[in-house]
Amino acid sequence: MLKIGLTGGIGSGKSEVSKRLSARGAVVIDADKIAREVVEPGTQGLARVVAAFGEGVLRPDGTLNREKLGTIVFGDSERLAALNAIVHPLVGERVAELQSQAPDDAILVYDVPLLAENKLAPMYDVVIVVDASDEVRLARLTGIRGMSEADAKARIAAQASRADRLAVADVVIANEGSLEELDARVDEVWQDLERRLQR
Repeated sequence: MLKIGLTGGIGSGKSEVSKRLSARGAVVIDADKIAREVVEPGTQGLARVVAAFGEGVLRPDGTLNREKLGTIVFGDSERLAALNAIVHPLVGERVAELQSQAPDDAILVYDVPLLAENKLAPMYDVVIVVDASDEVRLARLTGIRGMSEADAKARIAAQASRADRLAVADVVIANEGSLEELDARVDEVWQDLERRLQR
């Protein structure tokens, strides 16, 4: 089994790379997706979040209002730490469960947004960083995702710097061009991962 840590700053295109690796046969474990699952209605995760942050973080249908919670925690390191203390252990349990179900010869890709921030690089055989300049990422967040410029800049600033992410990379996938260029680069990387698995 080859364990890959896949990361990239918000707006870098990490999800596009994740999709392409999955299509080529990787078993992808998406930390963000799991983080959403562990706070779905009826879970102990959601009950703990409401206990810590109040009923105001719920939508009328009882689901978590992630945007509202985000505005509460993004500028406040103590509140963010409180949220992480609830969610991270639950995500860890679910990741371990999914990992145990993967075949022994799998190329296992962990899609981990905060890999550099949480100093997780040593956990993986290979760390892949999807990289794009802050300017390109800002344009994507405001243009494609419809964020305000201030919100987009705050999200970028809350994550590791580009230099810190690149410092932990074994493989860099530059993503400032077309999806065709991205496809070609992911192909190269996939062939490299298959060679590493054979070794």
